[in-house]
Amino acid sequence: MIQAAIHGLLLALGLILPLGTQNIFIFNQGANHARFRRVIPVIITAGLCDTMLILLAVIGISLILLTLPILQLIIYLTGLIFLIYMAWTLWRASPQNVEISHQSFSPRKQISFALSVSLLNPHAIMDTIGVIGTSASAYFGSEKVAFTIATISVSWLWFIFLAILGHSVGQIDKSGKLVLLLNKLSSIFILVVSFIIITKIWHILF
Repeated sequence: MIQAAIHGLLLALGLILPLGTQNIFIFNQGANHARFRRVIPVIITAGLCDTMLILLAVIGISLILLTLPILQLIIYLTGLIFLIYMAWTLWRASPQNVEISHQSFSPRKQISFALSVSLLNPHAIMDTIGVIGTSASAYFGSEKVAFTIATISVSWLWFIFLAILGHSVGQIDKSGKLVLLLNKLSSIFILVVSFIIITKIWHILF
C-alpha cells in the first residue's frame, strides 16, 4: 500500500509541477488579492475539479472521452472560448490599486475561471485519463485507495502552496507593477495554449 501511495505521489507531482494555465491562474489570483481569504474560492474549486477528474480516471469512466471524438471537440471548443476570455480579462487588468483593480474578480467569476482552466483544459484531462487512469488500473482494493488519496492530496497541497506564493509576491509588490507584468505574461501564455488547442481542433475536424 505504501508503494502505491508513493507511486501516486510522484506521479501527481510530475503532472502538476509543469507550468500550465491552471497553475498560472491560481498563482495570479494569489498575487492579485490583498487578502488571502479571497483566493480560497479558487483553491477549493480547482481542488474539487482535480479530485473529480482523478476519481473518474481511477474508476475508468473518463476513458469514454478517448472513444468519442465529438465529446473531445466540445471540450476543446468550450475551453478555447473560456481561455481567450480569461486572457483578454487579465491583459486589461490595471494594478493602480491591487484591491480595487481586481474587484471585478468576484468569487463567482473566480470560480467560473477556475472551472474553465480545470475542467476545460484538454491537456489536464488527457493527462489524468492517460497517465493517472492507466497507472491506477494496476492497483486493487486498499492499494488503489492509497494511490488515489496520494494523487488527490498532491493537487490540494500544490494549489494551496501556489496561492500562498502568489499572495506573498503580491504583498511585496505594493506598487502593483509586478502584478501587472504577471497579468500580461499570464495572458500571453494562455493565448499560446489557446493556439495549441486550435491545432488540436483542426486535427479532429480534418
